[in-house]
Amino acid sequence: MTATPHLDRWFATMDSDDPDHVLDQITDDFVMSIQFSKGGGQSAEFRGDRDGLVAYLQQREKSVLVHEVQSSATVDDVEMCLGRTTRDGEFEAQFTATAQIDPATGHLRRLLICRTPEISFE
Repeated sequence: MTATPHLDRWFATMDSDDPDHVLDQITDDFVMSIQFSKGGGQSAEFRGDRDGLVAYLQQREKSVLVHEVQSSATVDDVEMCLGRTTRDGEFEAQFTATAQIDPATGHLRRLLICRTPEISFE
């Protein structure tokens, strides 16, 4: 078993042809914030509950980026990881993700993702 099985499953689903299946991995009281930087000071925040996640999924490129977890840890009901995204095998951005897991269901209750192309942890 990996250090962050729920986040690993989340990113595998996001990288698949059906990223909308992450909607099956969240609780009814899910809340998220995704801080998304394109670099050069261009950034956006995607936030909210299930509807916010749906809006994020609708604008996102499908089956283009690959998430690679480089380091991860779990503390109590919180999973954290450092990773990178690649496009056609080339570095695109570094990210951190933190998720609070509902122990009863194994679904994500809270999700914070921060992403930027401005730094790389090699």
